[in-house]
Amino acid sequence: MKSIVFAACAIPLILVGWDVAVELRMPGSVFGADPAEAIVDLLGNWTIRLLLATLSISTIARVFKRPKIVTFRRTIGLWAFAYACIHFLAYFTLLAEYSVSAWLEDFSERTYITAGMTALILLIPLAVTSTRNWQRRLGPRWRKLHALIYPAAIAALLHVLWVAKASFLDVFIYGLALAILFAERILVRIRRREGKGAIGR
Repeated sequence: MKSIVFAACAIPLILVGWDVAVELRMPGSVFGADPAEAIVDLLGNWTIRLLLATLSISTIARVFKRPKIVTFRRTIGLWAFAYACIHFLAYFTLLAEYSVSAWLEDFSERTYITAGMTALILLIPLAVTSTRNWQRRLGPRWRKLHALIYPAAIAALLHVLWVAKASFLDVFIYGLALAILFAERILVRIRRREGKGAIGR
């Protein structure tokens, strides 16, 4: 089953690669007048989709009482990180044109770049420490560290919102999904605290 999830996560990237190949043969046929921005935006949208999919795994497992699907969370999360890295590399090569100074200028002056880079930076330690070995080494700190996915998701949403080139319907759907996932987690915490309080009484 993990191999199916892995393949499903890879399909969008393969399709983007295919579209890029077609675009190179027939300029303007796939990505329109500004293919560089279109490619970067498309990769960014798939990044936040996979980030939301990663967050949804725990919620789905709890709601439908399917704890085994939590094993897919790491695979999807690593793919989300991979897409984020490819999204950044596409921006750096196609839009910043390999210029570190242009990237630093964008980072300091354009809020959507700042938000996007913040999300990427927050995802790095999560990807590095995603293995069971790191989970054992960090102990209780591992769960606290991986709570960084929440500010990372918020930063990613702000990035998409402030880019202002994405469909507002897409932004609304992403925001609604994130709000539902956050609300479910808050309810779970409240119920757990109430349960502990009842035991204490």
